[in-house]
Amino acid sequence: MIIEGRYAPGERLAEIPVADRLGVSRTPVRLAFRTLEQEGLLQKVGKRGLVVRAFSEADVFCAIEVRGVLEGLAARRLAEQGLPDAVRDVLQACVDEGEYLLASGTLTEEGIGPWGRLNERFHSTIVQAGGGRVIADAIARNNHLPFASAESLVIDRSALDKEFRKLSLAQLHHRLVLNALARGESARVEALMREHACVALHDASVFGLAGTA
Repeated sequence: MIIEGRYAPGERLAEIPVADRLGVSRTPVRLAFRTLEQEGLLQKVGKRGLVVRAFSEADVFCAIEVRGVLEGLAARRLAEQGLPDAVRDVLQACVDEGEYLLASGTLTEEGIGPWGRLNERFHSTIVQAGGGRVIADAIARNNHLPFASAESLVIDRSALDKEFRKLSLAQLHHRLVLNALARGESARVEALMREHACVALHDASVFGLAGTA
């Protein structure tokens, strides 16, 4: 509800109103508040108690860069270990699906959802295969920031031609990453994953964020 904006930045959250809204007792809400504070989505502000944290564009950009660094580390480790056939097959299927979705030369509303799912699968496969639990946990914590995760596909639906070009670049990155992994090019694939994360930063206007952390 915080990520979706139903609780606004700076809004104070109290246990009883939230419990009533969710139809639960205060105990799970109290535990959730504690977790959300640790994850950085809530913060204590003087006598106001817990309020929804506000995020600036700079916060989001930094979180995306952090994800790129962590995913780059996972990709480098995977290249060094050697790419298992099963992992290669999953990544190749993602690349093939991306080619199919973009083959018409345009991006449609119907193609946005499938692209988001294949993109998330591509990234999570690399992280799980190359980084294991430690890197996956670090990325999961970072992903609590708005728009930071690979599955947080931000599309400007008023400019699908422009978004098609952005996804075409992302698709090219997917192909290059897979090729580098297959060849065991650890340094190259790490750099590619870090650059790939920055695709989301090419058009800051779609984030529409306000406020500072």
